[in-house]
Amino acid sequence: MIHIYTDGASRGNPGPGGYGVILKHNNYTIQLSQGYRKTTNNRMELLAVIIGLEALKQTEQEVTIYSDSKYVIDAIEKGWLKNWIKIDFKNKKNPDLWKRFWIVYQKNLVHFRWVKGHAGYYENERCDQLAVASSYTNLLADSYYESMQGI
Repeated sequence: MIHIYTDGASRGNPGPGGYGVILKHNNYTIQLSQGYRKTTNNRMELLAVIIGLEALKQTEQEVTIYSDSKYVIDAIEKGWLKNWIKIDFKNKKNPDLWKRFWIVYQKNLVHFRWVKGHAGYYENERCDQLAVASSYTNLLADSYYESMQGI
């Protein structure tokens, strides 16, 4: 079983933001993070999940993703994403990331677990620290978001 812990953050919504990911498998742990100059919290929450799944080298593995994002978890568990795909994301936010997510999501056996944010769960707290810290340095352009905002 692979465990992926994720969090996203933005300073302002929109504003500078970042994601944090911790991937654990057996005795192997990696931490990933990156910041973006202008984005939203929901984009970073979703991107954290995508980055975690993209980091997997093999497919058809059992994966549990821990997130405090109801936006991400509900989109999957309540079937919203499948409906958004049917309507080609018309009038939906973040279609670029949802399409990217769908590709990597289908490669493994993914389960989601919601964790309450800022409630003392070590990995969630660490992912939050990574996400916030990454929103201050080496910021990349969130090209899709910025192009949609006319930046």
